[in-house]
Amino acid sequence: MELSENALKVLEKRYLARDEQGNIIETPEGLFRRVADNIASADRLYDENADVKSISDEFYAIMTSLEFLPNSPTLMNAGRKLQQLSACFVIPIEDSMESIFQAVKDAALIHKSGGGTGFSFSRLRPRGDVVHSTDGTASGPVSFMSVIDASTSVITQGGKRRGANMGILRVDHPDILEFIRCKEEEGSFTNFNISVAATDKFMDAVKHGETFRLINPRTGKVDHEVAASHIFDALVEQAWINGEPGLIFLDRINEHNPTPRLGLIESTNPCGEQPLLPYESCNLGSVNMARMMKEDTRGKKIDWERLGKIIHTAVHFLDNVIDVNQFPLEKIGDMTKMTRKIGLGIMGWADLLIQLGIPYDSQEAIETATQVMRFIQETSHAASQDLAVSRSSFPRLDVSVYEHPMRNATTTTIAPTGSLSIIANCSSGIEPLYSLVYSRKAVDTELIMVNPTFLELARNEEFYSEQLMEEIRDTGTVQDNPHVPKNVQRIARTALEIAFEWHIRMQAAFQDFTDNAVSKTINLPNSATEEDVRNAFFFAYESGCKGITIYRDGSRAEQAFSRGKKPRKRPQVMRGTTTKFKIGNCGNLYVTVNTDEKGVCEVFVNIGGEGCPPLSEAVGRLISLALRSGIEVDAVLKQIKDIKCTGCVVDQATVALSCPAAIAQAIETQVRGVPAYNPKKRTKPHFTDICPVCSGFMHHKEGCFSCESCGFTRCV
Repeated sequence: MELSENALKVLEKRYLARDEQGNIIETPEGLFRRVADNIASADRLYDENADVKSISDEFYAIMTSLEFLPNSPTLMNAGRKLQQLSACFVIPIEDSMESIFQAVKDAALIHKSGGGTGFSFSRLRPRGDVVHSTDGTASGPVSFMSVIDASTSVITQGGKRRGANMGILRVDHPDILEFIRCKEEEGSFTNFNISVAATDKFMDAVKHGETFRLINPRTGKVDHEVAASHIFDALVEQAWINGEPGLIFLDRINEHNPTPRLGLIESTNPCGEQPLLPYESCNLGSVNMARMMKEDTRGKKIDWERLGKIIHTAVHFLDNVIDVNQFPLEKIGDMTKMTRKIGLGIMGWADLLIQLGIPYDSQEAIETATQVMRFIQETSHAASQDLAVSRSSFPRLDVSVYEHPMRNATTTTIAPTGSLSIIANCSSGIEPLYSLVYSRKAVDTELIMVNPTFLELARNEEFYSEQLMEEIRDTGTVQDNPHVPKNVQRIARTALEIAFEWHIRMQAAFQDFTDNAVSKTINLPNSATEEDVRNAFFFAYESGCKGITIYRDGSRAEQAFSRGKKPRKRPQVMRGTTTKFKIGNCGNLYVTVNTDEKGVCEVFVNIGGEGCPPLSEAVGRLISLALRSGIEVDAVLKQIKDIKCTGCVVDQATVALSCPAAIAQAIETQVRGVPAYNPKKRTKPHFTDICPVCSGFMHHKEGCFSCESCGFTRCV
């Protein structure tokens, strides 16, 4: 087997079997043999004389060649005690306490087994609605999301990690604005991805500037009307801030529901690529397109014959998974076997395009995507029809859209392949490359890691050097690099160098020939505007996508990856201003804000001896580093402008809430000419305005001053 060092580390950490003492007791080859034998054993259910050994060898071959890999739960659990092989599930929630907490229990059992869960909260009555059984009022969908979020935090997924959830709310639910903003604070609902289920009626109302009716799901009656743009603006703003919520286009999803008479689809799995009916699951796998190549005298091209064989074997494999799977709930097993949905997708797409010399952001790439996915769709359907003949159709074919035998209600899905693509040493899913060169820390050194396809290209084109790779790692790009050929620059654009329209065109091209949906991030640079987000949402809707997830680079404090690594250099000469502040009993604070051609890049902070000069200097240095490293000024201001200090608030001569707030004033005055905190609008504080416990603001309500932050009150 050809496994990279990274692949071995991932396998050792998450996949290889261990004994009770935690010692690894199988090799990578042993893992794939374990999986192949277990999945092949299902053939005996249909033919007691089946040559299971040959079938197992066939499954083993496509996995050890890294041409195909099933989803992670299958690799982890097949042939072991747990034997839970599915990646994703959808759990229904009805408008009752019994249903809500049944969903909490079901989710816990699924997470324990290694799966992820999707929920639609759209059937729950809105906040403040009547609850007749208690003569009280409802707390609304978001409050119950927090219950599931807390439960998820304490469940380790299959002994490997915390579970993952998708929370979905229909756009016509009265609590939609609360839902849109529920992850506004960094760290809220960390175990949830959230998406708004948008309808065609809503999108039309936004487009034409119309009002939109919000419906109480308990009564089915109109709760109130709002401007559709008001909801859409909030959605756009929040997605711009931190990438959530995403959008799913619910009507389009149900237009392609293969079993409409079994019910409407209301939710997806955590990553959005798998719309499912309640208690359905899906079993996913991916073909490595980077290995579906052959070369002749005319150059490299796709090996269609090999791809067809892999697809047939993969469909056989994934159908078998359903039969040997030990589902976490009996009702999930029953529902899954009614429709037998599988989801075959791809990974290594960016690698394939580079090998073919096709830029990701080109019409040729879109046409190639259409050609490839049409082939996978048609071939996987043919393979499913073959299995229907030899085994039988899925049991609920009678309520499906199919007029011919089918073994599986769906056969294709473009799923995330994070860990799988590391094992297969290829690019993730259908994403462009996020970086060409990056660093990985070893015990006592830093290793330079180069994307293998780009490395091969650099050597073939004879521009490779270690020094150049370090330069590309530091800058995050090959664009305008004189040492990289122009033709390579064109095909080696990374995710943030590709306009969002091309990201969406690529997603739409794959969606056209995918039964389920497509998991893809629409990457936006940090400089992208809310208008860009708005345009991306509408372009995805009009292009035929079933959903969209955008992410503006650097918009989350805990971003997993970041391009480049070095902050921009400090120029020799800069312009700046120094502002003097009186700070409580600490004396005078001097804040110098310097700018270069790209904006604010340096902040010096000095305070009198009564304050803390070392701490003030450290704050200035950290702000300067953040600004030169690409963090937006507004992001820095948001973190520091509302910090409160009791000494500053109670001192009448101080016009800032604290030293950090004064620094924010100085920066914003330099940027916009308007201070973040206007002293002329300041109301005279009462000494009881500051909580003696947590330094939060005290408010007068119910006849007494109390603190909304910690609950301290002077009346008890």
